[in-house]
Amino acid sequence: MKIYINNKISRLLPLIVLATLSGSCSKDFLDSDPLSFYKPETTFNTEAGLQATLALCDKQLRNNYIHFNAAGVSVPIGTEYLFSDMAQYGKTDTAGNIADYAATVVPTGTYQREVGESIYLGFYWTEAYTGIKNANTVLSYIGNVTTLSEEVKNKYIGQAYFHRAYRYLNLVYQFGDIPLVTKILEAPKQSYYSTKKEAIIEMITADMEKAVQFVPEQSKIGYVGMVSKGACRQLLIKCYLASGRFAEAEAQADILINQSGYSLVQNTLGIFDPGGNPTAWPITRNVIWDLHRPENKVISSNTEAILVAPNGGAQSFLSFTSMRIFGPNWNDANLITPDGKTAAPRFPLTDKVNYNAKYDYQRALGRGIGTISGSYYSQHPMWVVNGVEDNLDLRHNSTVGNWVHMTDLKYAPGAGGSATWAGQNFRMKDANGKLLAQDSIRDWFDFPHYKIFLHDVVAEGNPAANDFQGASSGSTAHLYIYRLAETYLLRAEARFYQGNASGAAQDVNVVRARAKASQMYGTVTIGDICAERGRELYLEEWRNVELKRISHCLALSGKPDEWGHTYSIANWDKQSGTDAAGGSYWYQRIIHYTLYNKYPAGISIKPGVKFYTMDKRNNYWPIPYRLAIEPNIKGQLSQNFGYDGYNAGVKVWDKWQDAVEDESKI
Repeated sequence: MKIYINNKISRLLPLIVLATLSGSCSKDFLDSDPLSFYKPETTFNTEAGLQATLALCDKQLRNNYIHFNAAGVSVPIGTEYLFSDMAQYGKTDTAGNIADYAATVVPTGTYQREVGESIYLGFYWTEAYTGIKNANTVLSYIGNVTTLSEEVKNKYIGQAYFHRAYRYLNLVYQFGDIPLVTKILEAPKQSYYSTKKEAIIEMITADMEKAVQFVPEQSKIGYVGMVSKGACRQLLIKCYLASGRFAEAEAQADILINQSGYSLVQNTLGIFDPGGNPTAWPITRNVIWDLHRPENKVISSNTEAILVAPNGGAQSFLSFTSMRIFGPNWNDANLITPDGKTAAPRFPLTDKVNYNAKYDYQRALGRGIGTISGSYYSQHPMWVVNGVEDNLDLRHNSTVGNWVHMTDLKYAPGAGGSATWAGQNFRMKDANGKLLAQDSIRDWFDFPHYKIFLHDVVAEGNPAANDFQGASSGSTAHLYIYRLAETYLLRAEARFYQGNASGAAQDVNVVRARAKASQMYGTVTIGDICAERGRELYLEEWRNVELKRISHCLALSGKPDEWGHTYSIANWDKQSGTDAAGGSYWYQRIIHYTLYNKYPAGISIKPGVKFYTMDKRNNYWPIPYRLAIEPNIKGQLSQNFGYDGYNAGVKVWDKWQDAVEDESKI
């Protein structure tokens, strides 16, 4: 039996509270002030202090996915999908320009804190630098603990390297050139300059090469959720890809796939969870459904889990209302039957007159509000292989219950519903072409049920409940950070960049074969690899970050994308405008596969006109003015191309060693 990291955290709770003070978000990331909260010479002269800080780093990995915002309508990982080819902002009862990112994403924007309906750009900044600060705390003070053996000391150093590198690799593809912070200072520093992303990638790659040597395999770690050698190797693969060292990335993937004790799960495993209401939405047990039940992510028979973020138990659980945020608003009054009634009213169990389990989709699928709405590409074109939309692929298969097509749902009777149309399938338009899904962005999109379904145990225990949202208090919502399936797709990338498209296809097909797909590739484009990542890693990968990293890799390799475009390392990330030509590969996927920039006059739907725009400059988010630029009064951070404050003449560190040397200069 695997042991959860939560158990270790609970035993070290007093130290974690202390470490949390050192790692909490202060006024800004530049304020290196842990010494004002505690005496490090006291806290970090024992192994327990180091363990507590690393446990905090492990636990913080969840925050990037499911840290709930004040309005309760979104989570950070949703922002990664809004800035990608797979989703758009779906909550259409908000301001018409809320998704007008070309105009509204600015350095002084209100996105800097995750409040109300805003996106999580500032949260990602502060959360990353909090994680970096905690990792730096371990690296700065580990020398104080003189009782450690060299082996144990190196393990902690390697795990701290992982946490720092994980944050930096994501930051450089979200924000570009950023301040490099590698130590805990004796006094606050306000004279930072940015460091080029390539230099930061060089530094963290060297760190991860050491980490792979230092950190033990999972079998010797003892706790699920702690960083192992496998997790370090997975991150090193990504670092090698980002460095253009494609052969080395492939070699590391070979080791992880063939020599590290991991293998893809091929059969059903663990417990079988029949879902929330098998009467309304039956589940036929299958490997994909089982693989993504939270309880099965942490068991020993799960041989492909490389790094999991445990999320369960009373002390450290974070709610994840996945069904509410990522599911369509099928209960909306704007979704009607051909005779004008509500398509599917909701009734609690206590309503003896209207309740009918056959139509109880709130328990089966959750009551979605469509905050993050799936793009048309993610629903249909992404699943097309060899000209066929592969509905036998278990990840896209509605017959077994993993995937939900809106047309699979049936109109419900009861108060507000239609007795005439009850039991007939949802339809977007009536026989005369009248739109029945009057808000087709928020209310009508197909989705991967197996990815977003989580038990809402509070609502399930309340017969009067009629709002099922996802994992609430008392639930489990363990998260995958890294799986071996992604390793195959990373190796496919490495092979593609080296001109081995047939070898890349073999890796993609391994993942497809496990999903029982009917269509296989003979050769692949980079677009095919990105599509397979979307099919396999929805809500696991940071989609925006990975598309930016792939954009960088294409520029480094000189290989063309699926449309024949090639990219220059000199300007792939330094362009602006909303026209269809140019930009990065990330931008080209936005233009080709989403509704962004296609409707300059806005999209007219039942609640009103909505604007969806994306600029080439949004390849990077702006360096936040209030969080970073304004407090840095003795230095000057480099703003990203195309945003107010951009100045090509601002000093930027070309070498990470120079940035590190400058850190000690106050």
